[in-house]
Amino acid sequence: MTELPGRLLALLEGPSPCLLATVNPDGSPQLTQTWVDTDSTHILINTVQGHRKLKNIERDPRVAVSILDPDDTASYYSVRGTVTSTSTDGARDSIDRLSRRYTGEPYRSYSGNDAEVRVLLTIRVDAIIAQPWG
Repeated sequence: MTELPGRLLALLEGPSPCLLATVNPDGSPQLTQTWVDTDSTHILINTVQGHRKLKNIERDPRVAVSILDPDDTASYYSVRGTVTSTSTDGARDSIDRLSRRYTGEPYRSYSGNDAEVRVLLTIRVDAIIAQPWG
């Protein structure tokens, strides 16, 4: 596992744009914009049971994550990692915390389905590439 540098931790703890790449069954990439968090060791992403990215991860846990500096999106970290855990434990609290960080409001289901099952992905960081800041 690779240690997370301070600047990356700061981006993960703020409302930073994030892109998650998974691998579809046919080998093609699947890319999703998402909110992101950290436990100071791993990258945490919250998703919904039944979504394509979760199905892909259940089949192949390798992912790529890009976390962009919201003040300068040309500056970002690109991470290769492995999803080591998918859990519903704490996922509902996590999405509400993320919503408040990103929108300033409590979470509202964008699908309109308040019964959706939230899933928290824990990603072990295997490699980091930092795009230099200007």
